[in-house]
Amino acid sequence: MKREIGEKTEEKGDVSAAEPRTERSAAEHKEPAERRGRKTAIVVGGSSGIGKETALKLHAGSYRVFNLSRTPFAGDRIESRTADAAQEGELGREITAIAEEYGLDLLVYSAGFSMAAPLEHAKSGDYRYLFEVNYFGAIEAIQAAAPYLKKREGRIILVGSMGGEVPIPFDGFYSSSKAALCMLAREADMELRPCGVRVSALLPGGTSTDFTYSRRVYGADESKGYVSSVKKASAALANMEQGGMTPSLVADCVVKLAAKRNPPTVSAAGGKNSFLRYAGRVLPERFTDWLVRKKFNQK
Repeated sequence: MKREIGEKTEEKGDVSAAEPRTERSAAEHKEPAERRGRKTAIVVGGSSGIGKETALKLHAGSYRVFNLSRTPFAGDRIESRTADAAQEGELGREITAIAEEYGLDLLVYSAGFSMAAPLEHAKSGDYRYLFEVNYFGAIEAIQAAAPYLKKREGRIILVGSMGGEVPIPFDGFYSSSKAALCMLAREADMELRPCGVRVSALLPGGTSTDFTYSRRVYGADESKGYVSSVKKASAALANMEQGGMTPSLVADCVVKLAAKRNPPTVSAAGGKNSFLRYAGRVLPERFTDWLVRKKFNQK
């Protein structure tokens, strides 16, 4: 259904050449020795950007990593399974299949979609799709992963955005979905903490990835009287992203967060974003909104 719109140790002893060797388990035949015993991580949206860098860093560390996305991971270091966050049941099915075979220690939700559009003229299909990918997909992933994470006292990390803390002009649906993701992390952590599972939302600011170029930007016919404002806002946002953090630095924050014994439920990626998040909470909203309008060339 579519919702509208990734040692063995042998005992030493007197073993003659005629004696049969102890059979290895199917899992040991399946995986090289250096990969056995690793924790298992699933990265939703791990084929590009922050998700891809996160998958690679986890793979280089102590994790066996699976990517769930519509497009496969380029290369053979990460195993990819096809799943669309906007299609109900696909994430849940693949997460369950992986966890049943390998167990599960970490879920990273990094799928995302963005659109630059005026609220007045935004199409229902567009903003519903956005929430399917950015928010409802995260709920499905958590529901599927939770029973397996409880067995290993695992971790869940939702990749949010500083846009969930402050509004982004004409990208309001994205900001709203990321704000919802932060509250989802706080609520899920309250519910799952007694079972040993911790849930966190990590908030990057502008990050230099291809996400900038896949944004759905409404044109003149769709934006109508807002066309000039949409163009200015989307151009300012693109410049901010391409001049921002590298996805590798954000991925470092994800990996560190996954390793924390007592992780924060919501935190910003990097010192600059941490300061901006703090400032946004202590400054008057009227002043913060004025700064945002200036930053995005709005009246």
